[in-house]
Amino acid sequence: MTEARAAGAGKRLIIKIGSSTLTTSASRIDYEYMEGLAAQVARAKAAGWQPIIVTSAAIACGLEALGIEKRPSDMPSLQAAASVGQGALSTAYANAFAKHGLLTSLVLLTRRDTADRTAYLHARDTLGRLLELGVVPIVNENDTVSVEQIRFGDNDTLAALVACLVDADLVVIFSDIDGLYDANPNTCADAKLIEHVDQIDANIMGAAGGAGSTVGSGGMITKIKAARVLMVAGIPMIICHGRRPDAIVDAVEGKSVGTLFAASEQPHEITPKKLWLALGDSVRGSVVVDEGARNALVKKGSSLLCVGVRAVDGRFDSGDIIDIKNAEGFVFARGKAAFASDEVELACGRSREALESNRLLAPLATRPLVHRDELVVFE
Repeated sequence: MTEARAAGAGKRLIIKIGSSTLTTSASRIDYEYMEGLAAQVARAKAAGWQPIIVTSAAIACGLEALGIEKRPSDMPSLQAAASVGQGALSTAYANAFAKHGLLTSLVLLTRRDTADRTAYLHARDTLGRLLELGVVPIVNENDTVSVEQIRFGDNDTLAALVACLVDADLVVIFSDIDGLYDANPNTCADAKLIEHVDQIDANIMGAAGGAGSTVGSGGMITKIKAARVLMVAGIPMIICHGRRPDAIVDAVEGKSVGTLFAASEQPHEITPKKLWLALGDSVRGSVVVDEGARNALVKKGSSLLCVGVRAVDGRFDSGDIIDIKNAEGFVFARGKAAFASDEVELACGRSREALESNRLLAPLATRPLVHRDELVVFE
């Protein structure tokens, strides 16, 4: 915790707003909604919170300004729309918040800005200073320059990253439904809202389903993946309907709003470096491990050795971030690989003794594939 936090600078609140919430059906900024949003943020700030807005809708706003009715599929057109729309979106926020005496700023990020450890720390310091100055940062992905290799892909991931950057006290994710249901509420009349989640397992992942909205790029599954990391970090997260009256005010007052994700305790030690590994870089591949290796990681806090790996999925190099799955394919950990995928494949199914007896494979016998200091366990 920084000196500013220790001195009681205020609780930090991340509010993520997607395109489907912030725009009308015509992909235009909903100015009336934004006015109400600014009023809620002002009330939260008056109550001692330091809010940060993670927003979408730059592309949607740009398409409307350019008179393009159908979202194009080519990257130059999307980036051009983002360039036009970012100005309109930023101005709309500035005007709405200024009516409540709040100054906003624009912070544009790409995954490249966070994959590098030094850049990650600079982003953290900038956001922290903005909050100290009483500014409400408006954070968005820099769609104008982003390409597939460096995109976050959705602003749920970006919101989780920002929350970890500033050591947030609460994250509120706005959605177009009331929260996480035990079944798809659009197709199942008996679907029930899950009001509290203290552990994300395969059942919760299954209930999340896939992406739904055609306006934004995220879906419930991306929100659950963001919650998975935040729960390890000890940061509670709420998913609620973005159009629910006083959603922000009720959330910061501790009232029941949507679905709350909060672990009863942090399962493992989590450092800023591990959070950076969990969210700051894109995953290059994955490995499937046996039950013995899973237990060693989850229950004993051990490193991952190659002898526990049963299969390799994708191609990755030494230093890349990889997912670690159990036999059922459920991702329960993530970390930095010390070996390339083709090396790990050679070790699959071999005992430690067999590896040690081979001069080429001997390093794989004792040196961890993922060291515990570069490993994040989600269970």
